[in-house]
Amino acid sequence: MSSTQVSNLDQATEAFVSDRSAQRPSNFKRALRSNKTASLLLLLVLLAAWEGGTRFFNVPKFLIPPFSDVVVALWRGLATGFMAKDGLWFHTAITLAEILLGFFIGSGIGLALGVAISQMERVEAVLQPYVAAFQSLPKVAVAPIIVMWLGFGISSKVAIVCMLTFFPVLVTSIAGFKAIDTDRIDLLRSLSATPWQIFRKAKFPSALPYIFAGLDMAAAFAVVGAIVGEFVGAQAGLGVLILQMDAQMDTGGSFSVFIVLSVIGIALTSLLRAVQRRVLSWMPVEAHKRTVNA
Repeated sequence: MSSTQVSNLDQATEAFVSDRSAQRPSNFKRALRSNKTASLLLLLVLLAAWEGGTRFFNVPKFLIPPFSDVVVALWRGLATGFMAKDGLWFHTAITLAEILLGFFIGSGIGLALGVAISQMERVEAVLQPYVAAFQSLPKVAVAPIIVMWLGFGISSKVAIVCMLTFFPVLVTSIAGFKAIDTDRIDLLRSLSATPWQIFRKAKFPSALPYIFAGLDMAAAFAVVGAIVGEFVGAQAGLGVLILQMDAQMDTGGSFSVFIVLSVIGIALTSLLRAVQRRVLSWMPVEAHKRTVNA
């Protein structure tokens, strides 16, 4: 492709992105604030029903504690020092490190393999049976073996998280690269675009909504994988803290750990959504939601 054609192609792409960004609804931020307000009000109603229901029906605290007891346990855990092994900060840092390392490594390998499989049909035909077989393995059943291989340290938990985050990104990335409009490929080929230029200008941008959908699922699986690994065998982490509190019948403390895990999951998802809105600013909101939620 000549330098003039490359320049025209870049200008056309930039113009397309600008037009798409300009078409986003002007009240998008207003609707986002409204949705957040509604979510907050719903949360307050649910917490009030939790507190009132447990006290009105005299539910035993070892079954479901009042929300106020959970808040007290959460405050007690956060009030300890950052390195106190009986507090939330120390165990949260361990679990968060396992989640982030496993998420980035597993998602990165899944995306890289998804790109390779989607670009080379022979590779897809060779690896498809192995991917299907490995995906069908129950990860919870494999977790004790991984802990036995890698020990009770952080490496075994990262490996378990990698296993859970690998497949969502792999499957969605392959689907995204296959869902591209062939007319766009033909147009770029008519302009003498190289395979790398076709991938960068057409295939990868078209697959991004699917990739982010896989990353969204992988973020939730990462939290689950870290806790499952800590349940099987660990020296520290929020999973270990849950087991200790369950053994002491401290249900309020266990629920406080659940809140911390929920906050971690919400933070990861919110961060991914923010990056997604930034990267996919050229896509209309309606089409973006329809593609990701499909």
